[in-house]
Amino acid sequence: MSSPKIILYTNRLCPWAHRAHIALKELGLDYEEVTIDLNTPREPWYLEINPRGLVPTISYDGTIIAESGIVAQFLVDAHQSHLLPPTTSVSNALYRARLSFFVDAFFSKVVPHFFASVRAADEAERDAAAEQLVAAIVKEVEPLLADTEGKGPFFGGSEKLTLAEVQSGSFLLRILSFAKPEHGLVSTKLNTLLQQTPRFKRWAEATAAHESVNFIYDEKPVVDKMRARFAPAAKV
Repeated sequence: MSSPKIILYTNRLCPWAHRAHIALKELGLDYEEVTIDLNTPREPWYLEINPRGLVPTISYDGTIIAESGIVAQFLVDAHQSHLLPPTTSVSNALYRARLSFFVDAFFSKVVPHFFASVRAADEAERDAAAEQLVAAIVKEVEPLLADTEGKGPFFGGSEKLTLAEVQSGSFLLRILSFAKPEHGLVSTKLNTLLQQTPRFKRWAEATAAHESVNFIYDEKPVVDKMRARFAPAAKV
């Protein structure tokens, strides 16, 4: 199979666009990167490519694919690797279903409390959001990581990254790094609270430390952007 011509329309400060970078890096695919300014109205040329004006979008040999989850799913399906098994057997289909459920649990049950934290007006609200975030992990995510016991830290006990980390890694980076005292976006109590969720903590820290996940992450500009957008009342 010849190498595809891939153009990635992105903004490195966006956690959703970040997903496409993780997938492309882990798959070892070459691509051209075009930065889209998210602080200004989208230019007409980009709206012709993606009428929604969102990032990421990829052009894959001239075919346009949009929406971060769809982009990541397409890339791992088109380029078979350790990230996701093909749907060639019932067992593989069941694995894919479990992975999709895991990602959905993280985004529908945990991530909303992360955004509640960065929107918080004061420390008490941030502390409450962190407690709710960890309670959601305890209930919804920690049990789904039971098969990592004594195995690799990634989904299903894998020693290598999977699609679950491709989809969630940019948010795990932000959850962990925003809890630093100097940022004031996530409660500094989070690290202590996460002692209640050893499987999740191990998974999150291993994912955040992986080169394919963190290679584009520039913490200060990301924090500044998040604070400006979501938490104008937050104090450092």
